Amino acid sequence: MKTQKEISNHHFETADSSHCDHRTNEAAALPGTRSGGAGRSRLRVLAVGAHPDDVELGCGGALVAHRRRGDDVAILVMTSGRSDISDYDRIAEQEQAARMLGARLMWGGFEDGCVPDGRPAVEVVEAAIRAFDADVVYTHAVHDSHQDHRATAAAVLGASRRVQRVLHYESPSTLQFNPTLFVDIDGLVETKLDLIRAHLSQVLTSSMVDVEAAEAQARYRGFASRTRNAEAFEVARFTWDLAQPVPEITGAGALVRREAAM
Repeated sequence: MKTQKEISNHHFETADSSHCDHRTNEAAALPGTRSGGAGRSRLRVLAVGAHPDDVELGCGGALVAHRRRGDDVAILVMTSGRSDISDYDRIAEQEQAARMLGARLMWGGFEDGCVPDGRPAVEVVEAAIRAFDADVVYTHAVHDSHQDHRATAAAVLGASRRVQRVLHYESPSTLQFNPTLFVDIDGLVETKLDLIRAHLSQVLTSSMVDVEAAEAQARYRGFASRTRNAEAFEVARFTWDLAQPVPEITGAGALVRREAAM
């Protein structure tokens, strides 16, 4: 299996999945990358999907919310989704969705249906995490009927061993999903649906990419989380830093501040 040619400015080469002695190329830092630090308030968010449209379906609303609060967002897509002959260019569709979101886009370079288990895929995700200096990583749920989704989820878990926040999103092909964390996307649902619509080839031809179902799912997850609309996530790891400075407060809360300073 030959690797794909470079298909974006931010591309990580991959090797034949039958070999295990491959090393990914060193990836230059993406524009805007800055060194990390415990005190920073803006997050650097990496969303990883196996195919074009996976990220938008699974966590598009959360990514919109991140961008609204000023966080930096990058998307890593492991394959081009080009297993069939189509009049549509799925790469161009993904590029359009990334532009709409204001996200940086990276490609894993694997063939559709052939995301490998083990080291080659892990190294691609590691390179993306390192290049983008990610604080938060979103990826597929582990239990999924699509082999590329399962392999991508496993690769992210292996590559993100040192990332403090790792969350799994649901897909139309997810088999088992028990969310414990929800992101309020009320007021952002239509923007998420526009991101999905950017993948026109799938909206028109795939029964798995249903805009009405995505809207209904947001309402259902909102009801479960006691809000209007939400996206749901399984938590692989989530570290909540409560040591950030907060504004001065008065009343009963001031006692907490004084005691903490003693």
